[in-house]
Amino acid sequence: MDTLRWGILSTGNIARKFATGLQSVDDAELVAVGSRSQSSADAFAGKFNVPHAHSSYEALVNDPDVDAIYIATPHPYHVENMKLCLNAGKHVLCEKPFTINAKDAQECIDLAREKNLFLMEAMWMRFIPGIIEVQKIINEGTIGDVTLVKVDFSFHMPFQPEHRLYNLELGGGSLLDVGIYPISFATMLLGMPQSVSSHAIIGESGADEQCSMLFHYDKASALLSAGIAGSLVNQAVIKGTKGRIDVHDPFFVPDRITVQVYGQNAETREIPYEGNGYNYEAEAVHAALRAGKIEHEAISHEDTLAMMKIMDEMRQEWGLIYPQEE
Repeated sequence: MDTLRWGILSTGNIARKFATGLQSVDDAELVAVGSRSQSSADAFAGKFNVPHAHSSYEALVNDPDVDAIYIATPHPYHVENMKLCLNAGKHVLCEKPFTINAKDAQECIDLAREKNLFLMEAMWMRFIPGIIEVQKIINEGTIGDVTLVKVDFSFHMPFQPEHRLYNLELGGGSLLDVGIYPISFATMLLGMPQSVSSHAIIGESGADEQCSMLFHYDKASALLSAGIAGSLVNQAVIKGTKGRIDVHDPFFVPDRITVQVYGQNAETREIPYEGNGYNYEAEAVHAALRAGKIEHEAISHEDTLAMMKIMDEMRQEWGLIYPQEE
């Protein structure tokens, strides 16, 4: 395919960010948007010059001009949205977290494989040039063997019980919305842990407002934190046997990193990125489809499923169950 024709399912903030990102992709065309109301679809279409504005998700997935769909709804709806798209024969890029649990993730992956359709979790961080540079430095052995990965991601959102970040009905809490980033960063570099220790602070709404995680490996560990009720410096530090890498705030879309080889002067590298960063994951979908793939090696089905299982196990320890799971 010369041009990939995209549809976007939902019209919220993350949908707008992805639509903006697509504007920086030469071989992408945003041809349709679907919403639960015609007015919302029309407003979105007007802002981004989208030719087809649909008043339902069903109309969007049945649009013959659409090749692939980006799902931008709150995560409890991802499983039904993905099944709707896949059953209509559309390739899918689904906003992270992929689903609220591993069971739902497995069902969607199985369906994509059955239909021979592309499916990927939209972990845009893994395609950012600065993150790819970090992996390159590590693979070259510059800092030796990685022994510690430390990542923090927290921000302050005033308590609003109906807001999606605090509302369990919408999958609220720090783990799925924010913690997925440190988890993905650590497992990207170290693989899946042998065991996990974790702790959460459960707030008034029943959602986890803060969580801390320790991933255990044979000769390494990852110390991770996430929160929605207070801010931190959102950076990552990677310590190796020969040096360290500081991935500056925001670590998930960095434009500079500092490399410190022990005994030498630290070197700060400027690594600019194009567009708003969301363009890179779209380009990755294009490349995979041209290669005839139904998943991308940078965030494979296995990676997504393994991370969902880790989060399931932590929530089980905390006694945190979403209403959809009861």
